[in-house]
Amino acid sequence: MKVLFVLLLFCPAASTVTHSLKYRLTASSAIQDFPEFVATAVLDGVQIGYFDSNTKTAEPSVDFAREFVKINPDYQKFYMHEGLASTQIFRARIHKLKEVFKQTEGVHILQRLNSCEWDDDTGKAVGFYRYGYDGEDLITLDLQTLTWISPKHHMSARQLAWETNKAKVKHKIDSFTAVCSSLLKTFVQPGAFLLQRIDLPSVSLLQKSPSSPVTCHATGFYPDGAVMFWRKDGEELFENVDHGEILPNNDGSFQISEELNITSVKPEDWRRYECVFQLSGVKDDIVTKLEEAAIRSNEVPGSGFPTGPVTGVIVGLLLLSVCIAGLLIWRKNKHGFQLANGEQGSSDEEAELQRVRS
Repeated sequence: MKVLFVLLLFCPAASTVTHSLKYRLTASSAIQDFPEFVATAVLDGVQIGYFDSNTKTAEPSVDFAREFVKINPDYQKFYMHEGLASTQIFRARIHKLKEVFKQTEGVHILQRLNSCEWDDDTGKAVGFYRYGYDGEDLITLDLQTLTWISPKHHMSARQLAWETNKAKVKHKIDSFTAVCSSLLKTFVQPGAFLLQRIDLPSVSLLQKSPSSPVTCHATGFYPDGAVMFWRKDGEELFENVDHGEILPNNDGSFQISEELNITSVKPEDWRRYECVFQLSGVKDDIVTKLEEAAIRSNEVPGSGFPTGPVTGVIVGLLLLSVCIAGLLIWRKNKHGFQLANGEQGSSDEEAELQRVRS
């Protein structure tokens, strides 16, 4: 079964301040015990709202969004009705796509990302729409020509029963951008404390057995603009290392792991190696030296490998994968929506979870 996962990116611009509000919509067919339709609202990389076809309700996800809907209850009703309507629309579109691609049985996933970016210096807002189907880019709206472009399948919007009237398309994108930018202006100030916070991680060295790679694991950091690497004698290592992805925790923070194969490293040379963690907005690196006494291992009695916290993280990740559906299988090429290091698929995600679980 295809695993859906979201990796949300928060990348502030260096020269100007921009904010983004993204709506991620995912519809699926033939996935048992999974909502047929899921939608999330994401402000500057932080999920602020959620809807799925099982609960049939739109719920705010953070405190300032909850306060907003208390004062403006019509917004919550509006997004609930939008979610119910989109459930029907996406179900029909999956049916149409199955006809176009001559598909019958099996799991199929349709995803849409519509987003607007607002520059609070100029007040300019730009919106866009993009669709993906079964893990690949499907069709994107070109804002310059107001036409739909299919980069891989070279399919026309008419084939897919998409709106082709330019006047209607322009009205739709203008309306969305206006509403989206208005909400951005409303949310950015009260949510600034959350969006601009910096949390340092807890860093640990983990090892399953003496012959296993040593994993440097950092968790609890925010934002997700982080880098982790191993180095020897002050020089970054590119061999005998396995880079992990930045993954979300269920509390809104992030985690990352980096493995070092030590089979060819002499015990007396261990102290020449160190794990380095760098977080955007933080001047000082977190450096952890490779020392046997600092490693938590299943093989060493009393070392206390943190199975409880790690299990909690895994449960949180699985819950989040259900809550924030879409985009992992979509991010397959450099020009689409891809993972942080670009070329890994869901098998790498499962391997990463297995490494953490171990």
